[in-house]
This record gives sequence, structure tokens and C-alpha cells, in this order.
Amino acid sequence: MNLTKFRKFYFLISLSFLLPGLVSLFLFGLKPAIDFTGGSLMELHFQDQEKFATYSESALRASLGDLYEAEVIQSVGEQRISLKGKEIDNQSKDQLVAKLSQSYGQIEVLRFETVGPVLGAELLRKTLIAILIVASVITFHIWRAFDELKYGLCAVLAMLHDSLILIGAFSLLGHFMQVEVDVLFVTALLTTLSFSVHDTIVVYDRIRELKRKNPRYPFEQIANAAVLETLGRSINNSLTIIIMLLTLAILGGSTIHWFVIALLIGAITGTYSSTFTAVPLLLVFDQWKKKRAN
Repeated sequence: MNLTKFRKFYFLISLSFLLPGLVSLFLFGLKPAIDFTGGSLMELHFQDQEKFATYSESALRASLGDLYEAEVIQSVGEQRISLKGKEIDNQSKDQLVAKLSQSYGQIEVLRFETVGPVLGAELLRKTLIAILIVASVITFHIWRAFDELKYGLCAVLAMLHDSLILIGAFSLLGHFMQVEVDVLFVTALLTTLSFSVHDTIVVYDRIRELKRKNPRYPFEQIANAAVLETLGRSINNSLTIIIMLLTLAILGGSTIHWFVIALLIGAITGTYSSTFTAVPLLLVFDQWKKKRAN
């Protein structure tokens, strides 16, 4: 069974997932959380069900009056509201809750976070630097391990493929479902990078072993054999992670829900790309190199 001959089809599948996300990124961008923009975030639980029945966004803004101008008011669960706006201190937060309690009864503060704009900008800068460092180190490491630059370049391109799909997916989620990207998303993104490369190296290592044992065989045949030998192991290994993440996404709390979704997208794309993106890219690179030599 020759899996590698369908590489154009694999690239088409990748493109069908990449394009919507890239278009969304270009048109809408990402919806940054307070971690990047700075400000205060409060998550409130309205415990009086009868009084909460009168809730509406306009009524809540009227209750706040001049005390606090919330940029975003969002329902995040049953009788739970999230407020995001300018940076405030604990004393102002207590005043705000006391004012709302007059209209809506007892209120419990489930979450309160404040981040300065300088810290948010610094975090964004460090995130971009971290991704660049990871990509550079991985390229250099794989280049040295396999003694050929093409392995490092193709592994990083496959890794970039996974990252863009994940970022594009959250751009779409941010536009249509108001999902924000925060520090946990950055953690999921970096985890996706490592997961993708881990599986890719396993396949590449098998290609190297088969190439040493069968130096006269065509490179495409060796790559196909390596894919067939590692595919079962890769799928079984990834399924254990995907099942665990699916369970956590369904049963886990709302605080980590989108973090788990990001990891789930990364695990699926990483499993796909290690076999159906990284190896076909290697074959394309090898063919281009041969044509250039001729």
C-alpha cells in the first residue's frame, strides 16, 4: 500500500483547514484576553434566581451607572456574568458588587483578575519570542540529528502547519463565539509544537533506519515503508491523549474548557501532520533537490 503517492490529496486536506483560519486571522484577528490587553476581569455568580430573572445587559449597565464602564459583559454559565473593562482595585470591586447586590440580591465573586497594560504587552512580546526560539532550536537540533537540513525544515513547516490551524481555529471561535486567547492558550500552542515534532521525529528516525538498511531503494519507497510501520503506533498513542482530552472537555470546568479544546485541536493536527504533512513535504523537498542537481 503506497500512502505517499497521495501527497497532493493530503496537502489539499491541510489547505481546507488552513484557509478558513488564515482568512479569519486576516479579517478578524484574535480576541485577546485580559492577559494581553490589560484591565480587570470579574466573574460574578448571582445567587438570587428570582431577581436575576430581571437581568439584561442594558439593565446591568444602568445599575453600574458611572461606577464602572464595562467594555464586555458576557454570560458564562447559569446565573454567571463576566465583566471586563478598565483596571480597578479591590476597593472599587467591592463597591461595584455592593451596588449590583442592591438590584440583584446576593452576589458571589468567583474570579477577579487585574493586569496592567505594560505587563500585557510584555507577555505578548515574550510569547512571540518563545515561539521563534522553539522553532529555531528544533530546526537546528533535527538538522544535527539527521545530518540533513531538509529534515529540520520539513519538521518545522509541519509544526507551523499545526500552529496556524490552531491559531486560525481560535480566530474563528473568537469571532463567532467570543472565545478569548490567554496565557493558557499560549501554553496549549507551545505544547502543540512539541507534540507535533515528537511524532514527526519518530517517523523520520524510522526513515533513517530503513535508508541505512536499504540504500539502493528509492527514497519514496523507504518513506512509505516508514509511514506504514509507524502509523499504527502514532494513532494508538494519540488516541489515548485525545480520549483523555475529550473527557476533560466534557466533564472539566469552564475555566479550563477552551484550554483543553486548544490541546485537543493540537493533538489531532499533530497526529495528522507527523505522517501526512511532514513526510510528503520531505518527498517534495527531495524531488526539488534532485531536479536542481540535474
